[in-house]
Amino acid sequence: MIRPVAIAAASLMVFLSGPAIALEESDAEPRAADVAVKVVTGVVPLTGQLDVRFEGLRSKRGVLRACLTQDRTHFPKCEKDPAAITGSVAAGDHAQLLFSHVPPGDYALLVFHDENSNSRLDTMLGIPREGVGFSRNPRIRFGAPGFDAVILSVSPGAARETAVKLQYFL
Repeated sequence: MIRPVAIAAASLMVFLSGPAIALEESDAEPRAADVAVKVVTGVVPLTGQLDVRFEGLRSKRGVLRACLTQDRTHFPKCEKDPAAITGSVAAGDHAQLLFSHVPPGDYALLVFHDENSNSRLDTMLGIPREGVGFSRNPRIRFGAPGFDAVILSVSPGAARETAVKLQYFL
């Protein structure tokens, strides 16, 4: 009698957790919910999670806008990628943005501090007037870094944390 109840509970956990695949080895730490699914069923969800912190803001005004893309041809013009994942959060000392249900793969993360909340990166003679930043925090000199310099991997069933340091030029 105990065995059928355990199977039913495992089936219920798989149903509640959504799509799942067999667990693979990963560097990232799994979320508590994913650990529970693994313990009960031996499987984890197909997607991952990316938790982004922002550092180096020069003011608390406006909004931080972030764009996550897998498409090299749309980098750094991430907003033109129809498959891009975007998000925004009010600027502040402890600003943080969570991308959940991210399909596994390699991504580039582009962030800008929209201080005047006009939904675009303001420039003067091609130089950003608002803060910009990228995953892996490459040094920005003349133009945006290449896609390979900012690659950020998302693994299935894993929660990854990263910090983006914003840079201001004007």
